[in-house]
Amino acid sequence: MSASNTDQAAGVDVQQLVNDNDAGGRNPGPVVGKLILGVAIAWSLFQLWIASPLPFAFGVFVLNDTESRSIHLAFSVFLAYLAYPAFKRSPRRHVPVTDWVFALVAAFCAAYLFLFYRELSQRPGQPTQMDVYVAVAGMVLLLEATRRVLGLPMVVVAVVFLVYTFGGRYMPDMIAHRGASLNRAVSHYWLTTEGVFGIALGVSSSFIFLFVLFGSLLDKAGAGNYFIKSAFALLGHMRGGPAKAAVVSSAATGVISGSSIANVVTTGTFTIPLMKRVGYRPDQAGAVEVSSSVNGQIMPPVMGAAAFLMVEYVGIPYTEVIKHAFLPAVISYIALFYIVHLEALKSNLTGLPRRSQAGAMQRLTSFVMTVAGFVVLAGVVYYGIGWMKGVLGDSVMWAVGPLLIAAYVGLLWFGARQPELALDDPNAPVFELPETGPTLKSGLHYLLSVVVLIWCLMVEQMSPGLSAFWATVFMIFVLLTQRPIIAAFRGHGGYAAAVKQGFLELVDGLATGARNMIGIGVATASAGIIVGTVSLTGIGLVMTELVELVSGGNLMVMLFLVALISLILGMGLPTTANYIVVSTLMAPVIVELGAQSGLIVPLIAVHLFVFYFGLMADVTPPVGLASFAAAAIARTDPLKTGVTAFFYSMRTAVLPFLFIFNTQLLMIGINSPWHFAVTVASAIVAMLVFAAGTQGYFLVRSRWYETVALLLVTFTLFRPGFWWDMVYPPYDEVPGVKLMEFADTAPKNAQKRIWIEGETLEGDQVRKGVLLPLGEPGTARERLARAGVRVLPQGDELQILTVQFGSQAAKLGIDQGWRITSMEVPAERPAKEWVFLPALALLGLVVLLQRRRLKPSPEGTAASPTPA
Repeated sequence: MSASNTDQAAGVDVQQLVNDNDAGGRNPGPVVGKLILGVAIAWSLFQLWIASPLPFAFGVFVLNDTESRSIHLAFSVFLAYLAYPAFKRSPRRHVPVTDWVFALVAAFCAAYLFLFYRELSQRPGQPTQMDVYVAVAGMVLLLEATRRVLGLPMVVVAVVFLVYTFGGRYMPDMIAHRGASLNRAVSHYWLTTEGVFGIALGVSSSFIFLFVLFGSLLDKAGAGNYFIKSAFALLGHMRGGPAKAAVVSSAATGVISGSSIANVVTTGTFTIPLMKRVGYRPDQAGAVEVSSSVNGQIMPPVMGAAAFLMVEYVGIPYTEVIKHAFLPAVISYIALFYIVHLEALKSNLTGLPRRSQAGAMQRLTSFVMTVAGFVVLAGVVYYGIGWMKGVLGDSVMWAVGPLLIAAYVGLLWFGARQPELALDDPNAPVFELPETGPTLKSGLHYLLSVVVLIWCLMVEQMSPGLSAFWATVFMIFVLLTQRPIIAAFRGHGGYAAAVKQGFLELVDGLATGARNMIGIGVATASAGIIVGTVSLTGIGLVMTELVELVSGGNLMVMLFLVALISLILGMGLPTTANYIVVSTLMAPVIVELGAQSGLIVPLIAVHLFVFYFGLMADVTPPVGLASFAAAAIARTDPLKTGVTAFFYSMRTAVLPFLFIFNTQLLMIGINSPWHFAVTVASAIVAMLVFAAGTQGYFLVRSRWYETVALLLVTFTLFRPGFWWDMVYPPYDEVPGVKLMEFADTAPKNAQKRIWIEGETLEGDQVRKGVLLPLGEPGTARERLARAGVRVLPQGDELQILTVQFGSQAAKLGIDQGWRITSMEVPAERPAKEWVFLPALALLGLVVLLQRRRLKPSPEGTAASPTPA
């Protein structure tokens, strides 16, 4: 480790780093500070208003999607110029005049679509000189705001695409196009919903803001602190306990956070010093925190705000996105937990001392009783309210509301009987863990807000935006009431001070939520430039041809190339912009080339594939800011921390290749509770074995042939079909006309593997497979029409008459005039899970080999490993 890099990391103000990246590094005087605070609060209140039913109930300030996106971006760019200095040496104690001018002009350009919506709607595609001037100024100022907030990488990507748009005719033949005039381009980018004000900004305005605000209010109420302390209380005493607590607390805070770096600092301030204390190297301590924090971006329900973008880009409900993303995220965290356990075993590390010396049986009993209480309470809530909903119908909320308030007050009373949460200074000479029971019991009321969110999403089936609105309203109620109620239960008095503190925390939460959205707002707007370029120039087809040429048609080479390009494109980009860029450019490549190679998978698998590899850029040196922040806390070399974090994150890089070939890992094709249990259990075991294989340590240090055996077991458990398909073909082909018969009787949301043939615009004959979704039950023609196609039987084939623009069929690459030549139906064969038996036998053999090398402890029990 170089001394200069370590000194550089040690000299970084971590909180300032977070402030610079997530909320703006400027701290002007009281007058301007209050203005920024007021604008941020106004932005939050505006987003709450448009998400609520109130505009429609009162008929006041009802906005369409374009108008709300316009105001959303105006708030974002205005705050960007006031909160973020232009350069490192720019003043931070006041706002220069130039920044005031930029802020006002940028806000006007962004709000132009709202201010002149009626006039613009009357002359679509015919911009005036004023329109062009506003669009050009708006684009330039948006890119400058993006540079300030997100750095150069996002701006460079956007500028490259703009250069391609205007200079298409001067490009090499393979990527050339006829180019676009200034009027046409800026009109496309700024005055329509195909560019800056497109789907990405719409999702930011409709969904993402509310979830970020909800997370901010939850954190200000004390939930983040509660999650961290609960993780320490539960796990801190184990081998390498602080590292395990870091994994769990980062998973918990990642659920409500959309920022890797904020997650690193929130939990890392406590976990990294304690990991070093029990024996982890500084780079290991930082890498564990980086890996677990970045993993928070793949954890539902927020997924770094990308989950809501997937809803629009993939065309499936939000609840389906959560279902598909859940298992990979969980097994990735389980693997990281096991990795830090193996590191602790290799170095013979210990845990931290408890404050209470209760016996193991007493602690186990207390933990089991607590978990059992949670399970019983969840069952009562779910089935009780479910029964009430069946009886009362839509009026159930009038009954559930008082019950929710009663549960809230009851949990506050229960929590008030516990000691106040207090965690010692992690850098103090002696650090003792808090007691498990009192810590867990003290903040149970925070979970009610998550219950409200999940109930609205899953049971009431409200939209994500409306669900987040009601959850946020409940959090506002919690912030205003929890402190005075707790003060009353504890008999401390000081009710006025408690009410005032709750109000200040609410104001701070509203402002912090808005400031955390500045980066997401400008990121989704700037990413709209890339999306607009794809629709304007057709560069998506160029990327497909380029990858096909380099890969030579080899499926695995193609996937590796897409992964590498996604990793490069994601460097330096925040999660939302990252996903927009890689999904726009690389997802169609997998869909098109994969279909031609027989890789027929649902769109969600493709989008999760590119999303995971785009996120790996957050870890990969030299760009990862999360690694830099963790290294600053650990006082070590950022590059070394990033490299170590990359090796810890290999499990995340392997997962996409596995679920792209075995979509059962995404909970697709699960047809029974037993099948579900086998899939989950095999995935967890496979990931643990993979961690052991890559770490070179299982029960003891592994020998090379044991590592090979462990990786073979991993592959077999993750993708049993690879071996089984060699013996038993998975599908039989039947004539394409049979699709009509199948669609008539197929269950809800069934998907059918079909092969289509046709001629491209370039005159090439293509045959490829697609997975056609059939949606809700109905007649065959109705279901195909909902998927976006109309067909005509011709012998054994179906002629495709029309394909609806923007439909699922269009996204899958089905073209008008092509033919559905055949359909695949599952073949009759034994379950592929039978191949698990030899894999588990091989795993058992490795266990036997390694157990022989375990040294017996003095008491006669196997404990200490011998070196390999």
